[in-house]
Amino acid sequence: MISRRNFISSGSLGLAGLGMMANAQLRADEPEITVMASPETNPDRDLWEKEGKPIRAGVIGTGWYGKSDVFRLIQCGGEKVEVAALCDVDGQILEEAGRLVAERQASKKVPNLYRDYREMLANEKLDVCLIGTPDHWHALPAIAAMEAGCDVYLQKPIGVDVIECAAMWKTARRLNRVVQVGMQRRSTPILVDAKKRYLDSGEIGTVHYVNTYCMHGRRQSAIMQPETPPEYLDFDFWLGPAPKKPYYRTLRRGWRSFMDYGNGQVGDMGVHMLDMARWLLNLGWPKRITSNGGRYGFPDSTTTIPDTQSARFDFENMTMEWHHRAWGEVEDRRLYWATEILGTNGKLRANSTACDFKYYGKPWQMVNAAKEFDRYPSDETEPGLEVYVAGANRAHMWNFLARIVDRGRPVSDIEEGYISASCCILANVSLAMDGATLEWDPENICVKNNPEANKLLARPYRAPWKHPEIG
Repeated sequence: MISRRNFISSGSLGLAGLGMMANAQLRADEPEITVMASPETNPDRDLWEKEGKPIRAGVIGTGWYGKSDVFRLIQCGGEKVEVAALCDVDGQILEEAGRLVAERQASKKVPNLYRDYREMLANEKLDVCLIGTPDHWHALPAIAAMEAGCDVYLQKPIGVDVIECAAMWKTARRLNRVVQVGMQRRSTPILVDAKKRYLDSGEIGTVHYVNTYCMHGRRQSAIMQPETPPEYLDFDFWLGPAPKKPYYRTLRRGWRSFMDYGNGQVGDMGVHMLDMARWLLNLGWPKRITSNGGRYGFPDSTTTIPDTQSARFDFENMTMEWHHRAWGEVEDRRLYWATEILGTNGKLRANSTACDFKYYGKPWQMVNAAKEFDRYPSDETEPGLEVYVAGANRAHMWNFLARIVDRGRPVSDIEEGYISASCCILANVSLAMDGATLEWDPENICVKNNPEANKLLARPYRAPWKHPEIG
């Protein structure tokens, strides 16, 4: 069994010599786990550092992950990156982001601050735009940024309905833009290593079943009272194309608990796991999708997303499932949110911070991602940083920067974002239709067997915003 006391062997593919010791002493009943950091060398970083040209960047949405992404851009891009402009409808968040970016970037300049992304794109000549808004505000800014000449780093899921997602994909291809989607499992070192070692090599055997799941909630039991929006927030602009609804204080971070602004747990946590499984197994679109669930645990909650949901995605000779519940006990905090891949020879279970493999009848080989405070000390004090994911986010950002140089497709290209997001959205379409099985036609972007389902592929937009069309 791999020991937490041991470094990874020098023969490990892509992670040679990168083990990091854990500080905790092992109990007799405690599993032995190797803790591993990101590689010291990275071809994408090398290409960027050798051939990358100076770029001006802008950010739309400077909340939690908007800041996390721009800080990774500054870390990875170095002096070649100037964050020139920031935009957010929340003036308080915007000013804080301006101060923090100025502290971190080489020029020490405070970016120009905007409340309307359209003004930012019109006034600033930008090469790159990062988009970290709530999900319902992904499509319009992403398309506008591409049309303004930007390559885009876009948070997942890329949209809230299928037509939005398809329109972004078509726009990127029409304009030849590099678009990296923030599905960083594809850049997670422990997963990159596992893909090569166990899956691409065939060691796991033939895979016929994948289980993806998340067993935690988003305070869905809450009963909230509407409030008056604070003066520093343009709440009508925050709502944008979404329906006119009351303001709740929790929306600042808790908007994911409302279907008007996202797609619930399957669209938030599920899209990561489904995308990870598709990447690990080299899968495209499923043939059929079905889903059931509802608000069973907290039917009186003000939140509107399902607290219990299952979905099935049927591929050729393989079934992939998604399960989540926002109630009950979390039995395994290390892998409360994960993917399990079952092959004929062995089983892999993994998420963003852990990756375990076992041959049937043999012990688990267990690996954890490492904090990287030794190489990136600012990680230790950065507010809100997911420290175990920071290394993967850096690798993801270097991949984006390298593709800006060579104009290739990034590891989490917009098409992959389109497929993974749409699969999760279609699960919710099935749920809304009482569990109807949807046969998906990716060539014609429609459900083949259910005309009524096609009416749910685009959400109505609130005036004056206009829904993007597939070009």
